[in-house]
Amino acid sequence: MGSLLGISRRTKAHGPMETLEAAEVTPASGVEGDVRGKPGRRQITVLPVEGWRVACAEAGADLPWTVRRANLLVEGINPAGCVGHRIVIGTLVLEITGETDPCSKMEAAHKGLMAALLPDWRGGVTCRVHTAGQVRPGDEVSLLPPLSAT
Repeated sequence: MGSLLGISRRTKAHGPMETLEAAEVTPASGVEGDVRGKPGRRQITVLPVEGWRVACAEAGADLPWTVRRANLLVEGINPAGCVGHRIVIGTLVLEITGETDPCSKMEAAHKGLMAALLPDWRGGVTCRVHTAGQVRPGDEVSLLPPLSAT
């Protein structure tokens, strides 16, 4: 069992990330108000804090998690390599669709960060929303097998 540590979104392409105290997350719009929340493979991005901390240490920087530009920051679960598995946060159910590949924005944020995020899916996972829910930091997070495996 893990925990939701943070929620963020950006309201326009290439815009700054803003953190939220709570958010409605739906299959139609992802994190409410997020510019990238339209339905698809990369509707929501989830970043495990453990991998983020390792990447920052390797890059020699103490950076805020929003530099990664992810929507949800979690601790206590390891979704690396778990394509098809589900991340459950309260009533919210996300389906993992792949790895969030680090891009050149990470290198622009801090030299060496892009390379530090590459191993072990440290950059997090991409997800699509399966079932809507309201989330807030402190909510319990679980990693479950794919629906077809249950």
